[in-house]
Amino acid sequence: MSRAYNFAAGPAALPEPVLRQAQAELLEWNGARASIAEISHRSPEFMQVAAEAEADLRTLLSVPDDYAVLFLPGGATTQQALIALNFAACGQTADYVVSGHWGKVAVKQAQAYVAANVAASGEANGFRDIPAAAQWRLSPDAAYVHLTANETIHGVEFRPEWGEIPDTGTVPVFADFSSSIASEPLDVSRYGLVYAGAQKNLGPVGVTVVIVRRDLLERAGQPRAEIFNYAAHAKAGSMLNTPPSYNWYLAGLVFKWMLAEGGVEEFARRSAEKARLLYAAIDGSDGFYRNEVAASVRSRMNVPFFLHDEALTSAFLAQADEAGLLALKGHRVLGGIRASIYNAMPVDGVRALVDFMQDFRTRQG
Repeated sequence: MSRAYNFAAGPAALPEPVLRQAQAELLEWNGARASIAEISHRSPEFMQVAAEAEADLRTLLSVPDDYAVLFLPGGATTQQALIALNFAACGQTADYVVSGHWGKVAVKQAQAYVAANVAASGEANGFRDIPAAAQWRLSPDAAYVHLTANETIHGVEFRPEWGEIPDTGTVPVFADFSSSIASEPLDVSRYGLVYAGAQKNLGPVGVTVVIVRRDLLERAGQPRAEIFNYAAHAKAGSMLNTPPSYNWYLAGLVFKWMLAEGGVEEFARRSAEKARLLYAAIDGSDGFYRNEVAASVRSRMNVPFFLHDEALTSAFLAQADEAGLLALKGHRVLGGIRASIYNAMPVDGVRALVDFMQDFRTRQG
């Protein structure tokens, strides 16, 4: 077996030690005489798995006690609709800061339930930057302010160089952290709600983490079935219905791996190094490669770039694949090349990509 470096944006690479442990435990888990994928989610054995996963995630992200942690089926897009149902009255205004494709999707999912006010958008300049906080047109009576911490497709991320998220007063900030969660320390207390599809930094596709301030769960929201009610899920310990138990188990293994590796502080260091290496290769290529995102908001997780001659893109991708560098094709919305360098991507993988980029440039003249 020969594993390559997987730069997929999601479902993304999982840590090899986690995959090997899951492989070893798949047929029979922990003396249960059955697979973890087969045992009841209400069995004492799985309840322990669930409890450990929550405890480890709380440790990893320093989640305050006054926040509930939910493990829910589906992805981030589902949460974008549920957020509006749970925390806004029918037709109430909710503010959206749109910094890329997934910010637009968030607005689309919520529009059936709220008056979605696009308080700021980077679309006019092709989502190459995030509008300055002073330009945001926030509503004083909004149910919440929603933003996307990192845009997977456009490679735009809220970074300290951009500035501070403005004070929203009593209006809580909700944030999609799907593609950057656990890649650096996160002050959860600054947000009313944080959500993240697991399939980039936390585990496999099919389970989503929602971290929500408990007092917000008391909001009436809109009429909805119990299965769409965050408060009901919190009360049931994320087991209101049968959860994606195997995905939850795998996510728990990833949390333990991350803690053993040094936690978010260590992954912040690695992320900074990987991003530095890759952007340096792009910027130092004399225009052969280019990244069009403003330097102050360049993503550490997803790096889109283009070749000076678009006709070379297919050759680049084919030769990269042969060199063991997978899934570098840019998203259809943007085209070009995209390298997703999440926590499971080792620094050596980025070094291999940079070496290939330099070699390809040399061979093309």
